[in-house]
Amino acid sequence: MADGPGYAPFDCAPGLRLAAHEKVSAIQHEHLCRRLDQMEELMQRLEKRLWLTVYGVAAVILAQAFQSLVIATP
Repeated sequence: MADGPGYAPFDCAPGLRLAAHEKVSAIQHEHLCRRLDQMEELMQRLEKRLWLTVYGVAAVILAQAFQSLVIATP
């Protein structure tokens, strides 16, 4: 088996190799789940900001409409 860049050869029993692969896969899966949770949290914050912007624009439009009605009414 060829050595990687500076790594010792990974010669061991197939069962140990499988166990090592399972550990690496579990770590990768854990990291992926953590990243997905972070992305979901960021999306929720972005959604809150989006709704706040929508409500702000609607409030400005309603305020302008109310102001024009107040000015037009004698």
